[in-house]
Amino acid sequence: MTAAVALERVSCVFGHGAQQVRAVDGVDLTIEPGEFFTLLGPSGSGKTTCLRMIGGFTLPTAGRVLIAGQDMSRQPPYARPVNTVFQDYALFPHMSIRDNVAYPLMVRGAAKADRARRADELLALVQLPGVGDRRPAQLSGGQRQRVALARALINQPQVLLLDEPLGALDLKLREQMQSELKALQRRLGITFLFITHDQHEALSMSDRIGVFNAGRLEQVGTPQQVYDRPATHFVAQFVGAANVLAGEAARRLTGHDSAMLRPERIVLGPAAGARAGGRIAEAQYFGAFTRLKVDAGGTLLQADLPSRPDVAPPAPGDTVYLHWDDGAVHALAAS
Repeated sequence: MTAAVALERVSCVFGHGAQQVRAVDGVDLTIEPGEFFTLLGPSGSGKTTCLRMIGGFTLPTAGRVLIAGQDMSRQPPYARPVNTVFQDYALFPHMSIRDNVAYPLMVRGAAKADRARRADELLALVQLPGVGDRRPAQLSGGQRQRVALARALINQPQVLLLDEPLGALDLKLREQMQSELKALQRRLGITFLFITHDQHEALSMSDRIGVFNAGRLEQVGTPQQVYDRPATHFVAQFVGAANVLAGEAARRLTGHDSAMLRPERIVLGPAAGARAGGRIAEAQYFGAFTRLKVDAGGTLLQADLPSRPDVAPPAPGDTVYLHWDDGAVHALAAS
């Protein structure tokens, strides 16, 4: 099967001489048709530059960008079978919602009646029936995001690029839109390439995740693979909370030279058989759980305790004993 998107040794360098910045550095990546693929990484890691090269807004310095098997490395955005949804929506404030959605069809010269019919179909698809005559200013942020999504879909792109599209929404609306986006992608079967710095967003929505750091892909895998079996120290620390141990502390607590232990895999128990013990330095309440930071012989370990309304969690200064199974420990390659 031909890949929906393939990057072959793609690099992108900005500036010259001492001011040169290698934003993307020799990336190889294959995204399958119909996949919800997320590029995850901190600000400045190269993920958005990568998306812009796929969309045609930035040209690669080296390597090839293939879409549906065709080399699109030098093609302008309008010549590529992709559309992009940006965080700021980029709606025309003077146009009706219907005309905003239909704008790509107007550019292509489609008849007015056909444009209106298709726009109303797309608005219904994104759960906004009946708003076609309104202006963007009359809609909420979540509704404007749906309008931008409808506009991006009206040309039936092979690949939809989403550049942190939920970043401006509040938490509750963001979680709602995550579910709606994933359901819409499954219904349409279109390849989605989603960009985010939010690890929880990536884990909950994606079929696969590519973790970016300093212009390079550190790991590509399913959410479970990336979370439970991180390939590098960076991935272990960036994706979820983790106890990342190295050197003498790692050997003493895990038997490995370098290892990761997730806080939720640690439980409290008796002194007998404990893997570690120590005093609680800090306790943070998160509602569903309380995160303890335990000074275990000079090594600070995080442990997440599920909340129980009838039992108060241990407090700072208390001595506790930590237990975990051998399978909770993931050995890491030396950094």
